[in-house]
Amino acid sequence: MSKFLSLPILGLVGVLAVATAVHGQAYIGFVYPAGAQQGTTVRFRLGGQRIDDVESVLIAGTGVEARLVEYYRVLNNQELNLLREQLRELQQDARARAKQRKPDHDETTQRIIANIQERIAAWVNTPANRSVANLVFAEVTVAPDAEPGPREIRLGTLSGATNPMKFYIGQFPEVAREPMRTALLPILGNEEAAERKRPPDEAEVHVSIPCVTNGQVAAGDVNRYRFEAKKGQRLVISTQARELQPYIADAVPGWFQPVTTLYNAQGREVAFNDDYRFKPDSVIYYEVPEDGQYVLTISDALFRGREDWVYRITIAETPFVTSIFPLGGRAGEPVTVGMQGWNLEGAQLALPPTGAEPGLYHITAAKAGIVSNRLPFVLDTLPESLDQEPNNAPAEAQNVSLPVIVNGRIHQSGDRDVFQFEGRAGQTVVAEVTARRLDSPLDSLLKLTDAAGNLLGLSDDYEDPGTGLNTHHADSYLMVELPADGTYYVHLSDTTHLGGDEYAYRLRISEPQPDFALRVVPPSIGLRSKGSAAVSVYAIRNDGFNGDIQLRLKDPPEGFTASPLVLKNGQEMVRFTLRSGLDNSQLPVPLVIQGRASVGDREIVREALAAEDRMQAFLWRHLLPVEKFKARVYNPTYQKPPLREATPVPPDLLKEVAARAEKPKFTKSQVAGRLRQLKYLYENYLLTEQFYHKRAAECEVAN
Repeated sequence: MSKFLSLPILGLVGVLAVATAVHGQAYIGFVYPAGAQQGTTVRFRLGGQRIDDVESVLIAGTGVEARLVEYYRVLNNQELNLLREQLRELQQDARARAKQRKPDHDETTQRIIANIQERIAAWVNTPANRSVANLVFAEVTVAPDAEPGPREIRLGTLSGATNPMKFYIGQFPEVAREPMRTALLPILGNEEAAERKRPPDEAEVHVSIPCVTNGQVAAGDVNRYRFEAKKGQRLVISTQARELQPYIADAVPGWFQPVTTLYNAQGREVAFNDDYRFKPDSVIYYEVPEDGQYVLTISDALFRGREDWVYRITIAETPFVTSIFPLGGRAGEPVTVGMQGWNLEGAQLALPPTGAEPGLYHITAAKAGIVSNRLPFVLDTLPESLDQEPNNAPAEAQNVSLPVIVNGRIHQSGDRDVFQFEGRAGQTVVAEVTARRLDSPLDSLLKLTDAAGNLLGLSDDYEDPGTGLNTHHADSYLMVELPADGTYYVHLSDTTHLGGDEYAYRLRISEPQPDFALRVVPPSIGLRSKGSAAVSVYAIRNDGFNGDIQLRLKDPPEGFTASPLVLKNGQEMVRFTLRSGLDNSQLPVPLVIQGRASVGDREIVREALAAEDRMQAFLWRHLLPVEKFKARVYNPTYQKPPLREATPVPPDLLKEVAARAEKPKFTKSQVAGRLRQLKYLYENYLLTEQFYHKRAAECEVAN
């Protein structure tokens, strides 16, 4: 398999290509709250950059409607001073009106006052993360029968769509804390100084279970939730944090590390969790011993935080699957899958539909209409078998015929599984473990020996660049040319000497199955009217495949074209150019880039998955697959009509300002920028017409 994503870098050419592709692209860094209950309407905010021309909110799937409410661009110091000056004038006028018993300001002026106060209160001179300081406010309505689970949410702008973020459709009532103001830049060693100033009644929130709590963690922050629980309740308290925001580029270890603690009414800790197995998002299972109040707290393990450190916590007697077995099956053949976990009595596991194509799926269990957490499940094409104990040593090895996928478990500490097969001289054999990639805690160690016990191959951790979420590539992979005819043994164990029913694996033993996967970066792109733009297409080559891959645009919608291109023998990335004859496509449209390659007399056809190039902890880069690759054609000369049309300065006012001005207040080089600021503030109901005319007149006189 190709190592083009070997940590810590993609390779200089790849990084430069990705940087070129995403330069200037609109970006969102958080969504809060990051979900909503079925059958509700929720107002939420998205923080990002280069989203000045946002015009729509796009959520994948059916049963969800979203509409744009308003947009807050970060104000500069000059604009803030204008707002303060305008507010002073309006407040002085309000006091004078009150003394003279005149009517209050009209509705538009009162709206302007409220807008100014809100924008001034939200302004921060040194935000912790400028890249998410521009805010979009939107509203989402979720149908009662909308399918629960994750969706992708993007903002549609005049020049294309942003990157996607996760937005969850939940089944329990939702509680959301007051949105955090833009976080201050923390001072190293004094992070608590940046803690947001919040009213005391927000420190602890009272909730009724079952529920989903939504919050954001500030530097030095601990969020508390108090609830009543009854004896015998079997609560699952599961957190989604890294799942919402997989990688944070400027943080170590590169993600929000949530820590949850449960206290009883006397303040005694009764449950705690930092990581759930190998995942940073915590999970607590707690059987309530007595009626009473309980308090759940959440913080970051290192007490970091800011507004893009978003979380969701489910507190409920919900079904939760901790493991399944087997982890997959053969496409087109029936398979019986068992599950373990909490609150699963009467739960039914939903497997991929009959006739499903080979590939990775996510399955859930349902109980009384409530859906569990999702677990990965894979369908393959090779024959399958089950691990048969005892097979702990070569003398009792399980005999298998190639090719085969063995579904097994490392049942206990010290357990090892040994498999025997017959090989011939010059034959190339692959042994591959798939376990961690399917959410098994197994950290595999794989060995290949001959009949005399001579070591022919050894593998601990093998990096799979196709699994962009993994930071510990704990699965093993061997490709060995056999030296002679005879009997060979594959030995599988856990490097940490642990085991249990959840330590499941899929072991493939076969001759090489040359194949490839494709990723296209970025996941969204904008093309100018009747123009072109290029994306990066990466090849992930498996089992030694190094052949040419023919790339083309599959069944493009009208108005889109692309010239076929070849990823040459061994090449890892190529720039693929898209073209359009359209003036405007209105909304982003999905495009599919397809790759074809020949291996002997077999043709392999694969579609490129859209992916984000994400950085972890200042250095490591990952390609995170998302649902669809989308493109938008836009007219760069188009200007959205303003919310409020600026009117010309009255000639009499110009004469008055010119007559009393001893010298211009601004140089000619400053005038254009000042007028743009005034125009933006006026159009967004942050200045009165009188104030706007007066300040615009000062500029025009100087000009």
